[in-house]
Amino acid sequence: MLIRKLFKFENAHIVRDCTTQRCSENIHGHSYKIEVLLESNYLDDGQMVYDFGLMKQTIKELIDGFDHGITLWNGDDDAYLLAMKTHSHRWVELPVSPSAEQFSRVIYLLVERVLACTAMQNGEREVMLHSIIVHETETGYAQGFAKDAHSTLMGKISLEEIRFSPQVQSEWSDPLLWKKLLSTTMMQNPISV
Repeated sequence: MLIRKLFKFENAHIVRDCTTQRCSENIHGHSYKIEVLLESNYLDDGQMVYDFGLMKQTIKELIDGFDHGITLWNGDDDAYLLAMKTHSHRWVELPVSPSAEQFSRVIYLLVERVLACTAMQNGEREVMLHSIIVHETETGYAQGFAKDAHSTLMGKISLEEIRFSPQVQSEWSDPLLWKKLLSTTMMQNPISV
């Protein structure tokens, strides 16, 4: 069974080297809609795949990290990166260009990591991330699956290379969330839901 939770955020970016000159040379923004699709062949004690309320916690906080900020590609011009970080306190830096396709891959990896670090407490079983759909506009979206998120052909994405600005992290219920998710010891001490 598939379940879907919709998240929204406003974000600005530049997608370098894309065909459209407006997109590749100018900062512009979108009202993003993110669909997180989870699946399982089992239902928990509440007869659900995964309680939607749980998705409003860590997953929502990570996705909200992009809201009212700018997403930067760490391969962009150093002067541009410095200027953006100087004039915006809310930014996320990625090891890939922030296209809708790459957003779907990045968010897939973030949600996958949260699920791997979550201690299931209500009989949830084999809850897997099916896909992430990133609506960049009302008429266009990218859908990413595990094979896409982990593809080196599309550009390697290392969670350790994703950086959330200090302001973004300070607004999370746990400012150390990102550090904890990256920690290898998190697997032994999972997040309680």
